[in-house]
Amino acid sequence: MLAQTIVNGLLLGGVYGIATIGFSVVWGVMGIINLAHGAYIMVGAYIAFALNQWFGLDPFLAMPFAMVALFVIGYALQAFLLNPVMHTSLLLTLVVTFGIDLFLIDLFVLFFSSDVRAVHTAYSGSSLEIGPVLISWVRLVAAILSVLVAIASYLFLNRTRTGQAILATALDREAARLMGIYPDRAYGLTAGLAAAVAGAAGCLASTIFPISPTLGISFLGAVFVVTVLGGIGSVAGVIIAGFAYALVQAFAATYLGANYQQIVAFSMFLLILIVRPQGLFGKPFYGES
Repeated sequence: MLAQTIVNGLLLGGVYGIATIGFSVVWGVMGIINLAHGAYIMVGAYIAFALNQWFGLDPFLAMPFAMVALFVIGYALQAFLLNPVMHTSLLLTLVVTFGIDLFLIDLFVLFFSSDVRAVHTAYSGSSLEIGPVLISWVRLVAAILSVLVAIASYLFLNRTRTGQAILATALDREAARLMGIYPDRAYGLTAGLAAAVAGAAGCLASTIFPISPTLGISFLGAVFVVTVLGGIGSVAGVIIAGFAYALVQAFAATYLGANYQQIVAFSMFLLILIVRPQGLFGKPFYGES
């Protein structure tokens, strides 16, 4: 039972990690707590579902389409709605992102109804058996793809000129402007990247979780916990934290019962806030990382 619990936690941890990357980076770079992030995950899941139903496309192969669509949505919303208000007050950005979240949820209720959907593939029920441990092929592939997307996101931010421009803007907006970087464009690219990764997370989640317009709401609590645990703006940190969070949930569900997994996870969240507010792998200021 111990080995199976560890495997279950690890396989789910990658999805939590990739679901958090965009939320954490947007918070770190722009100081925005994007309450619409869960809705982006939900949109990605529905794109995977729609492409699977209409064209028979495997949900994992739907990831590039979801990422492109979500990049456009994230960039456009940042450029036209959030850039004009992000330097006014935190409360106003919370209101705007909450409004975007409600709009997207209601939009998908209108088009897909509130019925719970699922993506079925030929290998959905298949597992790899290693001794007493069963490893779901769907969860294994989702975990591997999560790590690959996380590595790609890390390399983009730290090894490309565009990524360096985003990090420079996070460190000092005015200094970045003097160096020829357009902060509003950098913010748009950050939001687009964050939404694209959330779309990829939605595609992966569609293979594991039931799909409904409220799917993103169930992810938002986990995203907050993983962000705080991993450190705001730290891509590597949130991936490690995603695995840690999923392991805690798996052990709590196995040994205490499913009703206790959220209690234990959020208790960990409060403990981290008290002991190390910047997270286990973060620094007090994102620009220092």
